[in-house]
Amino acid sequence: MLTDSFLDYLRYERNYSDDTVKAYGEDIRQFQEFGGEDVGLQSPSEVVVDVVREWMIHLMNLGYATTSVNRKLSSLRSYYKYLLRKGEVKVDPLRKITGPKNKKNLPVFVKESEMNRLLDDEDFGEGFEGCRDHLVIAMFYATGMRLSELIGLDDGDVDFAASVIKVTGKRNKQRLIPFGEELRVEMETYVKQRDESVPVRSDAFFVRKTGERLYPNIVRKIVMRNLSKVVTVKKRSPHVLRHTFATSMLNHDAELGAIKELLGHESLATTEIYTHTTFEELKKVYNQAHPRA
Repeated sequence: MLTDSFLDYLRYERNYSDDTVKAYGEDIRQFQEFGGEDVGLQSPSEVVVDVVREWMIHLMNLGYATTSVNRKLSSLRSYYKYLLRKGEVKVDPLRKITGPKNKKNLPVFVKESEMNRLLDDEDFGEGFEGCRDHLVIAMFYATGMRLSELIGLDDGDVDFAASVIKVTGKRNKQRLIPFGEELRVEMETYVKQRDESVPVRSDAFFVRKTGERLYPNIVRKIVMRNLSKVVTVKKRSPHVLRHTFATSMLNHDAELGAIKELLGHESLATTEIYTHTTFEELKKVYNQAHPRA
């Protein structure tokens, strides 16, 4: 049988694992059952482009995710390339088939009201560490910088006179991020407390009680612990605050190009994902509020 021959080829010539071979076999047999029962095909050579397209639609109607449909198409492609090489078919019916586009997960973000409650009403604790932890959250929210960028900040990167922060992003690319009066006052308060509480320290802007630079896990714990006070979403990471910054800027009419520069994105296409986020939020508000929705 051609299918068994193909699976033996994967197992013994391509050295695929048993689990992978099994998955290929299940995908191909599923297609063969569809072709035989629903379309009445007798052999692989009878399969045409439209049959494959009908199978894709059939899978989507059954509730298969686009990733699963594309994986099954990949199995079928390999199978027909094998048959073509063996001379069992004259035409590859998948040559003009394009799989469904995988749905991109929209960025998780925190609502503006929840961020206001966190920064204005929640208790971060007394002393240097409470002051630092509050500023960490405020800094992420006000600048949209990455975790690595925040940790890498030195005192010399903060220009209080010009109200800009110099950050070093991916591939050591540097950019300037402006900040407002509220963040400036909080940063100055933090620096004063830090210098009084940690007399011996590194050049890092954000430090531990020992004077050493913060490291990623400490910052992640700071963010997770404090976001847990106002949100129930599973993702509670520094990157969520970066998404929150971008979404808030867009909701307050900032241009996409400006947000791209502030985030340090290489391409505008990367930034455009936030337009989908705000549109989905807009649809949700409409469905909740409109009497005929």
